[in-house]
Amino acid sequence: MRIIKVDAIDSTNSFVRKFYEGASDFSPVCVRAIHQTAGRGQRGSNWEVKPGQNLTFSILYPQSQLEISKYFLLSASISLAILKVFRQLNIPQLKVKWPNDIMSSKKKVGGILIENIIKNDGIAASIIGVGINVNQTEFHNLPQASSLKLATGNSYDLDEILEILIPEIDTALSRLSTTSEEILLKKYQENMFMLDKVTVFQKPNSDKLNGIIKGVTPDGKLLLKTEDDKLEEFGLKEIQLLY
Repeated sequence: MRIIKVDAIDSTNSFVRKFYEGASDFSPVCVRAIHQTAGRGQRGSNWEVKPGQNLTFSILYPQSQLEISKYFLLSASISLAILKVFRQLNIPQLKVKWPNDIMSSKKKVGGILIENIIKNDGIAASIIGVGINVNQTEFHNLPQASSLKLATGNSYDLDEILEILIPEIDTALSRLSTTSEEILLKKYQENMFMLDKVTVFQKPNSDKLNGIIKGVTPDGKLLLKTEDDKLEEFGLKEIQLLY
């Protein structure tokens, strides 16, 4: 996969989108920014990082066989690919916080934001944005944020981590159309943060809810056993896990 490195841009997701010209036979490309001034996260949040200390990149990837209904499988496969690399780096206590935050020792060290380009009722291309806190050690007003350096005490070369991550993500994406949905969801669920534990959630109307995470549906909804012992499904905009 071709990798393009830039100094400072607003968002790698926005930048890499410019490489899409409406065709489905283009080659995948990755754009890595030393400094991202307006990185985006889930729920419209900003991804704030210190220049030169963290890894932010986006991949534009063609999708000729991925149905819209399989969107979550794409997210799950990338999350698992990142966990695999981090385990090779001996990052401790790794989990995925639904839907795709990367956790180490119960703190967030990375996140994924996927934007799909839809054409003819299918996904023509995916823009996969990844942000990883690597060497940053101070996170003002973000008590649940951490980094690889805080998790291990080691400093890391950003380019070396990227060179390990990209082939693993590329492999996961290339195998997605032939990977068993059941096996992929099972692996994702086995790595879920707070799986089978009582956890507090918040709804958009500010009501709080206690529940036990039991897994996810194929379309990415959270399976939650509520206080009345019912198994309910929640979408990303319907509930938020509180620490």
